[in-house]
Amino acid sequence: MKKTIVRALSTAALLSTVFAGTALADTYKVQKGDSLSKIAQKYHTSVKVIKSANGLKSDFISVNQMLKITVASKTTQASQPATYTVVNGDALIKIANRFHVTVGELMLWNKLDTTIIHVGQKLTVAAPKQTATAAKPALKPITPAAKPQTTSAATSVYTVKSGDYLGKIAGNHKTTVSNLKSLNKLKSDMIYVGQKIKVPAQKAPVAPAKPVTPVKPATPKPTVITTPPKTPATPPPVVQTEVKDYIVKIGDTLGGIAGDYQLTVKELKALNKLSSDRLFVGQKLKVPATATGPKPELTVDSDFAAKMITSAKKLIGVPYVWGGSTPSGFDCSGFVYYAAKQAGMDIGRYSAAGFYDRTYYVNTPKPGDIVFFENTYKKGISHLGIYLGNNQFIHANDSGVMISNMQSPYYQAHFASFKRFY
Repeated sequence: MKKTIVRALSTAALLSTVFAGTALADTYKVQKGDSLSKIAQKYHTSVKVIKSANGLKSDFISVNQMLKITVASKTTQASQPATYTVVNGDALIKIANRFHVTVGELMLWNKLDTTIIHVGQKLTVAAPKQTATAAKPALKPITPAAKPQTTSAATSVYTVKSGDYLGKIAGNHKTTVSNLKSLNKLKSDMIYVGQKIKVPAQKAPVAPAKPVTPVKPATPKPTVITTPPKTPATPPPVVQTEVKDYIVKIGDTLGGIAGDYQLTVKELKALNKLSSDRLFVGQKLKVPATATGPKPELTVDSDFAAKMITSAKKLIGVPYVWGGSTPSGFDCSGFVYYAAKQAGMDIGRYSAAGFYDRTYYVNTPKPGDIVFFENTYKKGISHLGIYLGNNQFIHANDSGVMISNMQSPYYQAHFASFKRFY
């Protein structure tokens, strides 16, 4: 329903990754739903490089357009920082894209249970002991007899459980996310409960043979007291802490509630025996009674909110244009981008999912907050608008810029969350 053709990924010049090897040229035909950012990620390059190679002055591309893609063989990668300090406006997906890793890998390396991060937090952004080294010259030719066997490594089958993600499974089976994806021919990090995936078989450690020492007949053998091997201690039972009821409000999400009560989403779901992440207003959830509860929200800049709403209302009736971000025509994300810019915010032109990653959750929405919807014309966050209060919001949909009611069955069914600009 809501479409965007441009995802302008803000690439900070914090580091430059240089690839040694011969540059390779490729040609790519733009498909429906593509953006320069998406194509750049597919070919492990950057939007800037693609624009330069094709003489593009903007991020706009069209379906069936032919693009020259120049990539470099990744035989040697220049060293890059192993850690990164979170700054205002960061999100885990943004940092993952910047350092060409996955969110699952970042969560594994930093032992994160949620995607919530905070300003000043130091994150490991490269796999431990994965520094690139120059190839060592061969000492001497390898004869056929010395060649290692090329038989496939043994694998076993693992069934995905609730709370699993590729980074966690890779860590538990002493492998990498890339190896898991290759082993299972996965094109993304998306997995689902009950899915069966191949994992490296765990080899039982082989105890080294003990050297046999000669027994001296004249010397009596000392008596050796052997003790039976200790069996692993049974984990202590989980102590149930005192709980209280929490009433779900409009704008609540499992991630937001879990963060407020110092829980992971997995723990919150287990406490309430939830099988999905979906909530409804008025639902009662069990939460720890000893937790302090939701932290005070940052106040909305009322002057900015008023200016953005005023700018947005002046655009009512402007037609819908896929990828549009000017008064000649808007799509949903282009409309929010333009209204925010008119109100004085220095902001990038992102997709609906991009704006979702650059805002924070609010429990009590106020005029000027951003309302997000999911699973409209595609899976995931796919539409957004500006909240006006009284269950109304202004947005650009297929009928153009208009005001809609959030209580309509369609928007109730696809509502995701309220969030606020940093």
